[in-house]
Amino acid sequence: MSMLCEIRDLAVTYRSQKVPALTDVNLGIEAGKRLAIIGESGSGKSTLARTLAGLLPAGAKISGNIEWQSGKSPVAGRDLGFVFQDPTSSLNPVLTIGEQVAESARRHLGLSWKDAQIRALEMLERVRIPQPENASRAFPHQLSGGQRQRVAIAAALAARPKILIADEATSALDMVVQAEIVSLLDELVREAGMTLIFITHDIALASGFTDHIAIFKDGSLIESGPTIAILSSPHATYTKTLLASHRDLSTPPLIAEAVI
Repeated sequence: MSMLCEIRDLAVTYRSQKVPALTDVNLGIEAGKRLAIIGESGSGKSTLARTLAGLLPAGAKISGNIEWQSGKSPVAGRDLGFVFQDPTSSLNPVLTIGEQVAESARRHLGLSWKDAQIRALEMLERVRIPQPENASRAFPHQLSGGQRQRVAIAAALAARPKILIADEATSALDMVVQAEIVSLLDELVREAGMTLIFITHDIALASGFTDHIAIFKDGSLIESGPTIAILSSPHATYTKTLLASHRDLSTPPLIAEAVI
């Protein structure tokens, strides 16, 4: 087992809040595995994602340690790709799709603009955007929500990062498109040997493709372990409640049957 990082006694407090967003979190993340971080709104899961990516707002107070295997924190955009919940807010409305994906490749891979545009087209094809040549000339508002999220994934992966964080990347989509995006993420990270950190409130959605699960509530890590162990033998009462709210976790049918 190769550890990507070890999180030790991590606590995060925002300037505008008196109560910590995270408290005493201890968690190991394995390299090349798919980890689901699950919890309700306000549980601290997105704060953890942003802490790992170095994207916390100014003034946030951090204590504890994150020990990276490489010895240094990953650079967001280059070493770590981040897919946000709402692609409308993460994509620039006045730049074309091709320009936005190409910029990520140009900046972090040192490509010429021409080569970066070629890389952008390759990525749009890879995430199965219909008619990628036409889509590359389109603006975000001209695409559907699912297509915009695919573009966001393409931009996040354009620089060939080793880590991908998807922070509630499917929650704004309908169930069929959710399943398509999850299947796409699963395929992409497997092929590239990336580490995936999948942030969600939906344990059923995550259970179909992740290796490990970490359950958060009120800023604390409730329990964590291999997905199969958490689903079959949960220890925490809160985890049992989450599982009880989903009648069939064995093979979420939309994920299993999604055609991408």
